[in-house]
Amino acid sequence: MQFDDDADLDTSQVQDQRGGVPGGGLTIGGGIVGLLALLAGLFFGIGPQELGLSGGGQEGARPAATTDTQVTRDCRTGKDANTREDCRVVAVVNSTQSFWGRELPRHGTAYTPASTVFFTGRVRTACGDATSAVGPFYCPGDRKVYLDLGFFDELRTRFGATGGPFAQAYVVAHEYGHHVQNLTGVLGRSQDRRTGADSNSVRVELQADCYAGVWARHATSTPQQSTGRPLIKQLTQADIQDGLSAAAAVGDDRIQERFQGRVTPESWTHGSAAQRRQWFTTGYSTGDMARCDTFRQ
Repeated sequence: MQFDDDADLDTSQVQDQRGGVPGGGLTIGGGIVGLLALLAGLFFGIGPQELGLSGGGQEGARPAATTDTQVTRDCRTGKDANTREDCRVVAVVNSTQSFWGRELPRHGTAYTPASTVFFTGRVRTACGDATSAVGPFYCPGDRKVYLDLGFFDELRTRFGATGGPFAQAYVVAHEYGHHVQNLTGVLGRSQDRRTGADSNSVRVELQADCYAGVWARHATSTPQQSTGRPLIKQLTQADIQDGLSAAAAVGDDRIQERFQGRVTPESWTHGSAAQRRQWFTTGYSTGDMARCDTFRQ
């Protein structure tokens, strides 16, 4: 995965709250409570209130004051994105939003940008309080993506993904898929509290995987407004395989088998490894969001 060295990064799309929220009174900690959340398949999706992980924060809760100095200082160009993880995420956020800003109006919906919030440990959102144990998530209440960058290491070391820059890009693009669903009105279908292989929750997650694939298909041809050139210069087949590996690693069946020794499809919330690979591939091979209607399957 290669970025245009001379591209300008728009750090205004990222709020850096790493280390900005006081400790104590965590909603979900590490160890067994966090592990149970992972076993339930509640991470890598939608905000903590919807997932039953809220610590009392409600809509309108204010996060700690942001200090954007680190990404603002260090993430200026595509060259920085080629050498730093946090800058790479900034670049992927920029690319993803550039794509959907052009694509979504073609399907009759205006695109409203969404910020990504970097945090460590704990964060307060309009969907409630959450900790890193829930993994990356999108909060429809404030239309923001929340991400502890430490998740990328766990994706490889704990869940068995191959890792790599595009595995990280897939995670970010999946969360922005939820933002697209929120704008189109589809996201509400996941809020019926049902679980299982055929549940709306699974269908929403698989559609977000498909949307991530659609973005990936167009990533090297979506021009950046400031330069007129694509921010992402190259995606190789090895990059795509890293994305597929990440998608499979967070399949409900893989997680359940790894951590509880058995697979229970009736409790699925995100879909199987095979389904997640399939729908990312559908999006990537077609490049057409209209082909991502998981509710017809």
